[in-house]
Amino acid sequence: MSSFIRNTTAALLPSACTALAIAVAGPVEAQQYPTKVVRVIVPFAPGGGSDITARVFSSKLSEYLGQQFIVDNRGGAAGLIGMELTSRAPADGYTIMMMSASFSATSAVQKPAFDPINSIVAVAEFGYTPFVLTIHPSLPAKTTKELIALARTTKGGLSYAGTGTGGATHLATELFSTMAKIKMVAIQYKSTGAAMADLLSGQVPVIVGSLLPVTPHLSTGKLRGLAVTTAKRWHTVPDLPTVAETVPGYEVVLWFGTMAPRGTPQPVVERLNTAINKALGDAAVKKILGQDGMIASGGTPQHFDDRIRKDYERWTKVVKESGIKPE
Repeated sequence: MSSFIRNTTAALLPSACTALAIAVAGPVEAQQYPTKVVRVIVPFAPGGGSDITARVFSSKLSEYLGQQFIVDNRGGAAGLIGMELTSRAPADGYTIMMMSASFSATSAVQKPAFDPINSIVAVAEFGYTPFVLTIHPSLPAKTTKELIALARTTKGGLSYAGTGTGGATHLATELFSTMAKIKMVAIQYKSTGAAMADLLSGQVPVIVGSLLPVTPHLSTGKLRGLAVTTAKRWHTVPDLPTVAETVPGYEVVLWFGTMAPRGTPQPVVERLNTAINKALGDAAVKKILGQDGMIASGGTPQHFDDRIRKDYERWTKVVKESGIKPE
């Protein structure tokens, strides 16, 4: 063997060994993950749909993976504060985020410097549900058509509860206003849960709110549901028509899922994805989601990523057409 071949082979051996070590380490780390507490950021105040869902899945992930998954509510700026914390966290699987469709909506409006669409990766979708066009019963409207007529005769426009400029509730309501050709004025809160006290007292009379926190108040008569935002009527509130039956073409779906900082090892992402899909098959989880009116979806990280990006493109178009400006 020539000295050139011997020297070249010797030089290559450390690199080859390093590459092999990295290749082996990934699966081993994934099998051992997690080895400590996992922080679960919820970018909204307690009581909203994201918070309710996060607590259900955090409990199951703790059970399946043998470490505590602790919810950390970081509300504000339509989810932007929690999103930025997630994007800047170490990409090691020990900070994840449980988020709603407000992720795509907020990104479309705010255009933040940290670029959440490309600095946070999809892990798994939990499921989806409608928003509900909901009013305080003091308003003299029993249908979407009557609410539109009332808005057209209300000086200055009807006020409604939003969940921060650019949140999904905000954009869903602005889309409704634009398509119905009415004026509505946003009163912003940190989450649907945070808005409920003022909504229940009638201080703010309208919300296009997540089905999960709104539902308990519909059956008691404390709030009045007018319509769901999905294309078809929803199985848990079958008597409610769709908004599209009055405003043709209107459709908004509220999804929930888990995300992580970009660069989180793929084996860790896959381990979390597998655990979440397992949780979606759990009878107790199915019962809770069913009671809350959510349809479980699950699937691969790529499936969830496609959902996020499709929503982002849609809301970017809505923002441009409606002239919504970031705060």
